[in-house]
Amino acid sequence: MHNSSSSSSLGPGGLDLTQVFFKSISNTHPPSSTKRHTKISVIGVGNVGMAIAQTILTQGLVDELALVDAKPEKLRGEMMDLQHAAAFLPRTKIVASVDYTVTSGSDLCIVTAGARQNPGESRLNLLQRNLAMYKGIVPELVKYSPESILLIVSNPVDVLTYVAWKLSGFPGNRVIGSGTNLDSSRFRFLIADHLDVNAQDVQAYIVGEHGDSSVALWSSISVGGVPVLSFLERQQIAFEKETLEKIHQQVVESAYEVISLKGYTSWAIGYSVANLAFSIIRDQRRIHPVSVLAKGFYGIDGGDVFLSLPAQLGRSGVLGVTNVHLTDEEIQQLRNSAKTILDVQNQLGI
Repeated sequence: MHNSSSSSSLGPGGLDLTQVFFKSISNTHPPSSTKRHTKISVIGVGNVGMAIAQTILTQGLVDELALVDAKPEKLRGEMMDLQHAAAFLPRTKIVASVDYTVTSGSDLCIVTAGARQNPGESRLNLLQRNLAMYKGIVPELVKYSPESILLIVSNPVDVLTYVAWKLSGFPGNRVIGSGTNLDSSRFRFLIADHLDVNAQDVQAYIVGEHGDSSVALWSSISVGGVPVLSFLERQQIAFEKETLEKIHQQVVESAYEVISLKGYTSWAIGYSVANLAFSIIRDQRRIHPVSVLAKGFYGIDGGDVFLSLPAQLGRSGVLGVTNVHLTDEEIQQLRNSAKTILDVQNQLGI
C-alpha cells in the first residue's frame, strides 16, 4: 500500500490534467536547486504517532509526511483521515505504507513504535521485545534515509535511543530521544500554577532518565529572568524542601495519572515531539532537555549512555549540550540516574 495526498491523472487514459488545467507562462525556468524538499517519517500510527503527525501538519513544517505501521488497514485509515483535512491545513503530501521505501529521503525519522507491556511481564522482557522490533525498524530507516536524524519516542526512551544509536551506526548528534522535554513542560506548568504566571515565562529543566530517577534542577529555575531559590534566600523567605520534592513527584506521576484516566497519553507528547521536530527542521537552535549521548558530561562514566540534558538542537541534530551549573547534590543524582539506565542496558547484551 502506498498512497499519496493527490493525483493529477484523472482524465481519460490517465491524462495528466495539470497539462490542461494550467497554462505555462513564457520564459520559465525549473525551480532553484537551493529549494529543499523537507520530509518527516513517523513510524507507528498509534495514539502517540498520530498526535505527532497531526501537530506537525498544523505547523506546516514539511512538504511530505510519511507514515509507516505494521497494520495496513489502520495505516490506510489514518492516512485517509489526515488527507481529508487537506482544505484546512498547509499543503503537505501525505503517504503511507507498510514498506519502508516510503520513508526514502527523510530529513527526520520519528519512531513511536513499541511493544506494549503484558500483564505481569518484566521490564527486561518488554525491553527484549522492543529490541527485536527495533532490529526490524532502524536498519530500514538507515537504508532509505542514510543522512536523516533519528528521533526516538518509544519507552523506555533512553535505553531505546541507545539501541537505535547502536543499530544505526549514526554519529551521536544524529540520534536523539524525546527524553524529558515533556517532563520539563509538566514541571514548568506546575511551577507556573503555583506562582500564577505563564508557563512560557518559567525556565526549568528535568534531566536524567525519563522515569523515576529523573532529576529536577531546582538550582537553575528562573521566572521572568529571576532565579527563584536565590531570590527567596535573599528575601529571607522560608521554603520547605519537601514542597519542592512534592512538585517533582507530581511530574513523575502525572503520566501515570493521565493513563489511568484516559487509557494513554497522546496530546502533550504530540506537541512536545512536534516542538522538537520544528527546532531541528527549521534550525531554530533552541535548548531542549532531550536524551543525548551523555558520557563525559558531569562525570558520567561507566559506558555509553543516553539521558536527558539541556541540548541545543538544529538542522544537524544535537549542536551541543548547555553548560548548566549543577549543585553537587544534583550532579550526584544525575550520575545515579545514569547508573540506573546503564544497569538496564547491560542486560540487553548489545
